[in-house]
Amino acid sequence: MHEVRTELPYAGAFASGSVLGHLVATSTPGVEEWRDGAYRRTVALPGGPGIVSLTVLPGRVRARFWLTAADDEPEAVRRCRRLLDLDADLAVVDGVLGRDPLLGPLVVASPGRRLPGTTDPCELALKVVLGQQVSTAAARTLAARLAVGHGTPVDDPDGGLTRLFPSPQVIARIDPAELAMPRRRAETVVRLAGLLADGSVRLTDVADARAQLSGVAGIGPWTVEIVAMRGLGDPDAYPAGDLGVRKALARLPGAAPETWKPWRSYATQHLWAALDHEINRLPAP
Repeated sequence: MHEVRTELPYAGAFASGSVLGHLVATSTPGVEEWRDGAYRRTVALPGGPGIVSLTVLPGRVRARFWLTAADDEPEAVRRCRRLLDLDADLAVVDGVLGRDPLLGPLVVASPGRRLPGTTDPCELALKVVLGQQVSTAAARTLAARLAVGHGTPVDDPDGGLTRLFPSPQVIARIDPAELAMPRRRAETVVRLAGLLADGSVRLTDVADARAQLSGVAGIGPWTVEIVAMRGLGDPDAYPAGDLGVRKALARLPGAAPETWKPWRSYATQHLWAALDHEINRLPAP
């Protein structure tokens, strides 16, 4: 593999714990890991498998890439910037949300909450379906089983990562009965993988993706909103039915989420951060 070291600059505040905490809490063992202050993961790039390692520092992210093809560097950079939401104009977002009489104090207390994204929208969508109506820990276990059973092995120079997350084409060929989860959810995972593989569902344009996902049996509003937020970077996605969102709103009686448009995805980060949940905590060194 070709090793590349570079830095990814960003502007404004960055409450990195909320993004990294979310990525680590929802990570797939063997595909993603948190090590020595860096978030590391495997990625399927055009030239072959790669590995990225990202350490958030003031004003920049220290990045190390291991690439099968050296000319995949621009694509790796693009994906990592989206993963950490490095191009968001947080001065504008926090300026709007910070003026809200109820949400504002949370924003002022912790500016720079960015969206936890993804290096692969298809992977993210499939993992969100795996996580429907189960705990974060249970979703990790299900994703790990899928990766171990069907992911392409990867040679990590640092030894911690073992495989790529399986592609939609691979998952689409699995018999749902083989997946250790409720049969209906297994069928939804395989069904969505098939639609992603043949292009019936395209995770590119936000409006089109919302409409296409909403038409898939077994996928409801919560899944659509989380995929729009984390998979497509929609700044105004709002999972109103999310348990964490409902709990946080109960602490803000009178809050009017409609007034947070067009930044409800970012408002959601502040709501989630107000709770005692593992997505808000990084593992101890």
